[in-house]
Amino acid sequence: MPKLAAFPKAYMHALCKDGTMKLAEWFALANTLGVQGLEFYAGFLEMENEALWPVFRRQVNDLGLEIPMLCCSPDFTHPAPDFRQKEIQKQKHWIDMTQVLGGSYCRVLSGQRRPELSTHDGIQLAAESIYACLPYAQERGVTLILENHYKDDFWEYPEFVQKMDAFCELVAAIDHPSFGVNFDPSNAFIAGDDPLELLARVSNRVVTMHASDRYLGSGTLEDLRREENASAGYAARLRHGEIGQGLNDYDAIFTELVRVGFDNWISTEDGVDGIEQLQRSVEFLKRKIALHWK
Repeated sequence: MPKLAAFPKAYMHALCKDGTMKLAEWFALANTLGVQGLEFYAGFLEMENEALWPVFRRQVNDLGLEIPMLCCSPDFTHPAPDFRQKEIQKQKHWIDMTQVLGGSYCRVLSGQRRPELSTHDGIQLAAESIYACLPYAQERGVTLILENHYKDDFWEYPEFVQKMDAFCELVAAIDHPSFGVNFDPSNAFIAGDDPLELLARVSNRVVTMHASDRYLGSGTLEDLRREENASAGYAARLRHGEIGQGLNDYDAIFTELVRVGFDNWISTEDGVDGIEQLQRSVEFLKRKIALHWK
């Protein structure tokens, strides 16, 4: 049966920007959720001190929890080789971070969708950079997980393989035992794609999942599709919400994951309105997991 992790979506500014919340405070809050793990983010302010990595692992483990996944954002589509090499070194640093935290999964992305890059060239740059990291990850028992992502907060352009066809092309280009997919159904909506269609195309490569939900703040899904080439506009239509109350069909998602034998970590990436909302999302996921993984 899959295990549930939690991600501090509501507290990212406090944990990553102004430092008004300490990780120990998040650990205490998350310990009330009844999950088995905590997904970490490489940009937590306190993670800048490498000496604290094992301390945080012990604090989490002492609560009976694991740190299975690390969320980070390499940018492998820059045209300059020196820039890409620095991003490869960053990714290896995050792989080290994952290992010290006791995790098995470290996110990887393609990079920014720079307008001067063709689809072929961008996917080639991303694939070469990811391949450059894979032996390092394998030696440390870490699997790199490519997410169908939207956009890192600090990027100028959206994810290069945001759209389904490009994402599937990059996944198909990488054949390695330490590589898999982190599926996020809500991000497919942001790309103007059908999350169930995307899942059907990559389900045999999915090793982890981000559980989230979105709802339309205005307009219809047809409006969303018409705006698929105007990322700022269509992203604004979709808002984070409580899992089970939005657009995603979790019965259909979990049915497909059961079909392919998925039995791994699902990280809850909602709760933007606070811990009570996150608790309701976790309870929804628990009910659905119990229903589908019998």
